[in-house]
Amino acid sequence: MNRTEIEHRGPNLVAVAITFVALFLASLILGTVLAGGEHFPSPFGPEGLSSAYFSQHATAVTVSAFLQFGAAIPLGIYTATAVSRLQFFGLRVAGVFIALFGGLAASFFLALSALTQWVLAQAGVAGSAGATRVLHWFAFATGGPGHVVPLGLLLAGISVTAGLTRRLPRWMMIFGLVVAAIAELSSFALVVPAAAWLLPLARFPALVWIVCAGALLPRGIPHAVEKSAT
Repeated sequence: MNRTEIEHRGPNLVAVAITFVALFLASLILGTVLAGGEHFPSPFGPEGLSSAYFSQHATAVTVSAFLQFGAAIPLGIYTATAVSRLQFFGLRVAGVFIALFGGLAASFFLALSALTQWVLAQAGVAGSAGATRVLHWFAFATGGPGHVVPLGLLLAGISVTAGLTRRLPRWMMIFGLVVAAIAELSSFALVVPAAAWLLPLARFPALVWIVCAGALLPRGIPHAVEKSAT
């Protein structure tokens, strides 16, 4: 009796993960380069800073928003593919659907934040200090806690489900759960401004985890095949 493997049909998780990470990082890097080295301003800063940045660096904001919007699409595809693969393994537990909810919500809020930034870059918008302030806060809320908190649910759902069934190494499960915990704690940024530091502490390790999980999650399941007599 020979053993072969039945493969899950779907996009390559590593390729999709790398596409998401590359587009997201490119949005940050290119946005900073095109703005002459100035970083995207924090809404916690002085009021006049937002209007000045968005009016002076409209091109940088537009390019960054475009790439960030593009990054939201492969994140959604990654989520659907990973969940489909877990179901292919026969897993029908809550963690699978928690991951699905988290990943799709993270993709949606990232896209919403990017579109809000695009609006901020349009002619005449930055001229209104009140409108700029509101949109800037909204872009932060959706792209900060709105994106990172559900992203943590994606990591937690896959980590627990795949880790406990030995589809992922134990260290990956622990890594994912630690990052997920930080991501959930980052929700306190909505009430305690100092907690905003938790956002990058969850966001960037999550990018690493997503690529690693895409590479380590098995693509198929073993299958016994009867060897024909000769």
